[in-house]
Amino acid sequence: MTQKVALVDDDRNILTSVSMALEAEGFGVDTYTDGEQALRGIGQTPVDLAVLDIKMPRMDGMELLQKLRARSASLPVIFLTSKDDEVDEVLGLRLGADDYIRKPFSQRLLIERIRTLLRRVELEDQTAQSGAEQFTRGDLVMDGARHLCAWKGKHVTLTVTEFLLLKALAIRPGFVKTRDQLMDAAYGDSIYVDDRTIDSHIKRLRKKLRQSDSEFSEIETLYGVGYRYKAE
Repeated sequence: MTQKVALVDDDRNILTSVSMALEAEGFGVDTYTDGEQALRGIGQTPVDLAVLDIKMPRMDGMELLQKLRARSASLPVIFLTSKDDEVDEVLGLRLGADDYIRKPFSQRLLIERIRTLLRRVELEDQTAQSGAEQFTRGDLVMDGARHLCAWKGKHVTLTVTEFLLLKALAIRPGFVKTRDQLMDAAYGDSIYVDDRTIDSHIKRLRKKLRQSDSEFSEIETLYGVGYRYKAE
C-alpha cells in the first residue's frame, strides 16, 4: 500500500523537486503552499507523514503543527528550518515535531529521514499487535497497539518519538540510557541527531507527564551521562 506524505512549503520549486523525488521512490505526495490549505487538505485526505516548512504565510508551520497535534499525536512530522535558526528547531521539537532538517537540504537525506520515521511507526504497530508492547510500570501504563500512555489513570498524549523514548527508559528502571542509546531507540542507528534534540524531547515529555501529576519525577537526569527511569 502506497504511503502518503504531505509536503507543505511556500517555495514552489521545493514542492516540485521534492515531490518528484518522493514519487520516484514510490510515495504518494500531497503538496500545499500554506498552513491553512494544508490543514484543510490533511483533514480531508489523511497522510502517513507530514513535512512542514516553518516560515509560511497565512499560517506558519508552528501553528499548523499545533493544530495537527490537536487532531493526532501519532502523525510523524518533520520540520524544515532555516539554516542558522536554532530557535525554530527547539520550538519545533517542544511543540511536538519528531525531527527537523535545515535548509538547504539534500533530498536523499530527507527521503531517508522519512523512511526512518515511517519504519518506526510500522515496527511499533507490528510489535504492538503481538501484545508485547503492553506493559505497566508502577503508575505508568503503555499500550503500543493503541499508542496510549496513562499516568495514574490519566491519559497522556505523546508523539511517536516521545512514546519511544519513554518506553526505552521505563522498560528498564534504574538503568541509565545515554543520549546515543536514546537516539537509537527513537530514530534507529542510521540517523544521527544532536544531543539538544534528545534533551528537547525529554523536556517536553516531562512537561506532559507533569501536567497529569505535578509531582512526577520518574525521569531522572544524570548530567554528562544521560537519563534513567527511577527504579521501583
